[in-house]
Order: sequence, then structure tokens, then C-alpha cells
Amino acid sequence: MCYSAMVEQDYRLYKPTLHSDIDFEAFLDLFVLRLEDDSIRIPKAMEANFDSPQSPIEERIKDAIEQYRAKTRAKLETALFAQKKRLADAERTLATKTIKRALEDRRIATDKIAWNSSKLADLGRTDLRDIDSRIFPMWYAPIVTNESGHRVLRPMRYTCRLNGKPENYDRRYPGTYNARRDNLQGFWKGVFGRNHALTIASSFYENVALHDFERRSLREGEKPQNVILHFNPQTAAPMLVACLWDRWEAPGKRSLYSFAAITDEPPPEVAQAGHDRCIIPLQLSAVDAWLNPIVEDRAVLDRLLDRRERPYYEHQLAA
Repeated sequence: MCYSAMVEQDYRLYKPTLHSDIDFEAFLDLFVLRLEDDSIRIPKAMEANFDSPQSPIEERIKDAIEQYRAKTRAKLETALFAQKKRLADAERTLATKTIKRALEDRRIATDKIAWNSSKLADLGRTDLRDIDSRIFPMWYAPIVTNESGHRVLRPMRYTCRLNGKPENYDRRYPGTYNARRDNLQGFWKGVFGRNHALTIASSFYENVALHDFERRSLREGEKPQNVILHFNPQTAAPMLVACLWDRWEAPGKRSLYSFAAITDEPPPEVAQAGHDRCIIPLQLSAVDAWLNPIVEDRAVLDRLLDRRERPYYEHQLAA
């Protein structure tokens, strides 16, 4: 399953490839909602779209981002002050006698000081790095759909909650960030052939069992361990990843746009690395048909998925 990916966050780069309009209201709603809900995860590279606003609504988005950063900075600084005091107290105690509690406080405080300091530095960082475009389940990414005859790009959450499911469904069943191709006519039948989407990714990450990666059986008494592999297409060409999406609604609740990437049997080099699934990058010529599906003709959609781009995926252990 594709648990993480490097997704293109610059919405301007979607225009020449997918000719999509930007739903700025959806971006504004998301950034404003994050002020109230700290569980919302937005990549730093998505925020960077609004560093130099070009319109009043982009100004409002930037203001919401700055408010969030100020709120986060205050929390981190408060936590940092508390841990520095905890460390100083522990050091004073240890200067006279060795106490287990003081040793533990020193260890924990040192770790937390480093963590909070790192988060503060990252919050103030202005240069973009590759990691700033990486998404994980429950994070947001730019997604292109076709609505009322024209293409729209808006942020959606990477873990799809189908409309009609209970609010806690995606936390009870967290694997819905991927839609298995062999289940498109099953669990996903309500959106397959109806709610299709694309996102642009440059690479993806997978959790792989160490013994599978090393192509061996578990040794006697050995417990399974995971490693994370980073898969990159050899051509380094951006991938148009086939996705499904839905809009979840419930009385008294905010609506939620969310998506899942479709996965299929892996190509040989991914299978040999120890993983059993792979995303489906569509050909550019398939974009129109994919985003404008004919519900009654699922065979056409299957052919689009079969005639995917087929890059060779190099892999390495993720840092």
C-alpha cells in the first residue's frame, strides 16, 4: 500500500498539465479550519503557494497561515520553557546526589528540548525541501477532479471517508487511503465510475518487511521488522496518479473532501523489493476519459488502468 508519497504541492504546476481551475475557497476553508483543529495536517509546500498572495482571497489564506504559525510558535515556546526549567531543576538535584527521578527528568527534558527547538526552527524556515511536499495518511494534498464539465483543483485529505459511513470510520479502518483495484467493484463501487481524480506525484514510500526486502524467511525466533523503501521512477517524470474521491456529509458536521490512491499488483522490481502493491500512474492521453467516466462502461476504465505508464522504479532505504 502507498502509505506516503512526494506529491506536487504547487498548484500553478497543475494548470499546464491538467488545465484545472483553483478552488481558492476550499483552500481558505481548510486553513481557517486548521486554526480550530490541530489534527489537520498540511504540508509546508502547500502553504508556500500563498507566500506572495496575488488576490484578496490569497491574502486571507496567508493571514490564516500566519495565525496558525503564531499559535503554534507560542505553544512550542511555552513547552520549550517548561522543559528547560525541568532540565535545570534536574541538574541542580544531580549536582548534589544521584536520584533516579532526576536522571529520568534530565533525559526526557533533553529530548523534548531538542524536539521543540527543531519544530520551532522548522516553523521559521523559508527554504523549501523535498520533505515539505511529502504526504502521509490523513494529510492534505492538491487533487484534480471534473465537476460540472470543468476541472477543479482543491485540497483533499489522503484517507477517503465514503459518504454515508460513520464519522469514525477512517480511524477504525485506517487503510482507506488506498483503494485496491481488486475491490473497486466491491467497497469502492459507489465512487468507481463516478468520482475520479488525479494528483501529481514524483515518488512514493512503502513499508516493507525486512525479511521480504532481504528475500529470505524469518529466522528462528526472529520477530518481523519493517523498513521504509523510497521508490523513484527512473525517468524522474511526474506521475499522474489515479485516485477516487468522495464528499462526506452528515447533519451538523462540516463536509469533508477526501481521496484514496488506487493500487494494483506491483511491477517485478517493486515485488522483488518485498512489496505487494503499487500506485497506478495514468498516461496523459487517458486523463479526459478518467476524469469523465462513463458509469455504464467499466471495461473502458479497466483498460485505462491497464494501459498505465510503466516507469522502472528504483528504490533505496528511506533516511
